[in-house]
Amino acid sequence: MFGQWEYLALMAACVLITLPLEFVFAARVYRRWRLLLAALIPVVIVFAVWDLIAIAREHWSYNPEFVTGIEFGALPLEELGFFVVIPICALLSYEAVGTVLARAPHWWARLTRRKER
Repeated sequence: MFGQWEYLALMAACVLITLPLEFVFAARVYRRWRLLLAALIPVVIVFAVWDLIAIAREHWSYNPEFVTGIEFGALPLEELGFFVVIPICALLSYEAVGTVLARAPHWWARLTRRKER
C-alpha cells in the first residue's frame, strides 16, 4: 500500500498512537528531553552497531521495496527511526501506566464513596 514509505509510515503511526499519553496521562517523556536522550543514545548506539554487524555478516538485509533508500552507512533511515521511535513509545506507555497506577487509589476511593451514599 505505502511501498517504500511503509516502514516510515509504521513508525509515524506508533508515534501518533502513543503521543496522547504525554498529555492525557501526563507521561512527561518529551518534557524531560535530557533524560529521554540519556535513555535513547545507548539504545541507538548498541542496536545500530548490532545491525551493522549483522548486515556486514549477511545475517539480514532490508527489502528495498519497503525502505526509502536513504541510508546511514549500511543502515536504512527507517531502522534508525525504529531505534528512536519504539523506545520512546515504550517510555510513554511505561510512564502513563505509572501515572494511572499512582492515581488508582484516589479514583478507587472516590468510586467507593459514591457507592456508599
